[in-house]
Amino acid sequence: MRTGAVALVSAVLLALALALPAAPAGAAPRPFPLPALMADTGGGSQLITATAPGIRSTTGTVTWWDRRGGRWRAAGTAPARFGANGLVEGGVREQGTSTTPTGLYGLPYAFGTAPPPGGTRMPHRPVRDSSWWCQDNDSAAYNRWTDPRPADCRPTEAERLADYRTQYAHALVVAFNYDRPVRGRGAGIFLHVDGTGPTAGCVSVPRQAMADLLRWADPARRPHIAIGTRTGATALYRY
Repeated sequence: MRTGAVALVSAVLLALALALPAAPAGAAPRPFPLPALMADTGGGSQLITATAPGIRSTTGTVTWWDRRGGRWRAAGTAPARFGANGLVEGGVREQGTSTTPTGLYGLPYAFGTAPPPGGTRMPHRPVRDSSWWCQDNDSAAYNRWTDPRPADCRPTEAERLADYRTQYAHALVVAFNYDRPVRGRGAGIFLHVDGTGPTAGCVSVPRQAMADLLRWADPARRPHIAIGTRTGATALYRY
């Protein structure tokens, strides 16, 4: 089958998967679980999908999935918020644009201003008054947690994590621009608790959903997050 035909088939199946309602308890799972339609899920057996209707959307849905017995099954779902200016392909994102980067990313560790929920298995860092996330393009600590803030990371170009006690009560680091940071692409992208509206580029969910996610995530199962839209160039099935 030609590449274009494969993409078309994947798009149709994805649309069907997103249009179908969640199966009720005890019912057979729906025939096209979203991760099964994706080009890559990170190689593990846990996946979070953050789906927006389109690139201008600021709301959507987060679903977390388990792969068992060769089949993906939804473990939970929650309403999600995205960047105030919608979403953009992660590879071309620019820092300071309040856009959420699309793509498939690892989840290196969790952190929080509140203690981790009981049962949390992800590595977890407590937020202290001296904890910062450096977003200074001129700093050696660009796109890294720092505690304390290094001298070459200007406070005006960094985020003091303790200042966001509600949003960062529970959070997971999204490994966007993380392994080999590109200056100017963006820093400090997290999956965290809802604030009062859209985010500055992160993905957010209600606090209870974030606690459920931390109890669910198991580093031994290599969880990843896929962020994208239902259709188009940033459709989830492309990742």
